[in-house]
Amino acid sequence: MSPSRDHWRLATHDGIELVVLGYGATIREVIVPDGENVALGFDTVAEYKAHPDDYLGATIGRYANRIAGGRFALDGRTHELPRNDRGNCLHGGSRGFDKRMWSCVRADESSLTLGYASPDREMGFPGTLAVEVTYAVRASDLHVSFRATTDAPTVVNLTNHTCWNLAGAGDVREHVLRLDASTFTPLDDTGIPTGETATVAASPVDFRDPRPLGDSDLDHNVVLDRETGLRRAASLAHPASGRTLEVWTTEPCLQVWTGGTLHPPYDPGSGIALETQHAPDSPNRPGFPSVVLRPGDVFESTTVFRF
Repeated sequence: MSPSRDHWRLATHDGIELVVLGYGATIREVIVPDGENVALGFDTVAEYKAHPDDYLGATIGRYANRIAGGRFALDGRTHELPRNDRGNCLHGGSRGFDKRMWSCVRADESSLTLGYASPDREMGFPGTLAVEVTYAVRASDLHVSFRATTDAPTVVNLTNHTCWNLAGAGDVREHVLRLDASTFTPLDDTGIPTGETATVAASPVDFRDPRPLGDSDLDHNVVLDRETGLRRAASLAHPASGRTLEVWTTEPCLQVWTGGTLHPPYDPGSGIALETQHAPDSPNRPGFPSVVLRPGDVFESTTVFRF
């Protein structure tokens, strides 16, 4: 375990290695058993700050994905948020959790818990939110677990934004993707759900049968088939290297993003993010699963990346 306060290295015997930064509780490297780093990341915090809209490896909150018009109502009160993406609030606003310094709560050779206290009204969100993320490496599995509590009613949607490239470099067009999702939430041209849930048939996210990504330019939210419990959400493979990744989660949805707007030194399309989460704009969509957290309740979610 590194004694550094700005980064930590976790490892398992003959398994995976993980490097995590305090800045944004960010996954910087995931080194699989054959020695390849399969996660996109930068060498320094300064580089992350220079590319704030790439979100590489970061913990995203207080609300991952988009909230329409940067506004939502809760218990009769309207809350105004930053509008940092086509008139909407994206990933918690212009200074979300990905741009905050997190503190070490506890650590050992194979697990790390980082914490952050988000004050009331930070980026417009109500309530003081105490949030923790735990990274644990177990053989060839990476477990990412979130826990949060609040002192006032608020909304919470947390995820990790690692961009994967199982080849280690280059584009991801030859990666083969399977999604355990037969429906998705169609979006308008600003990334906000229209409110309906539709079959993936004939849509850009019909990956019910594994197929290469090809030239797919994806930024879509799919609804997982199984409703509760830890279940498989996606599998990714790079046939040339034989490397594979499965994503298991307790979350109801998965945002699939193929990195079309990544900045140098990475080219657009050089990574794919598989973000486990609730649906975009859920605070404004009563028909979607609730993202409301109230005092006395605990937000918990777990995602497992299995190599």
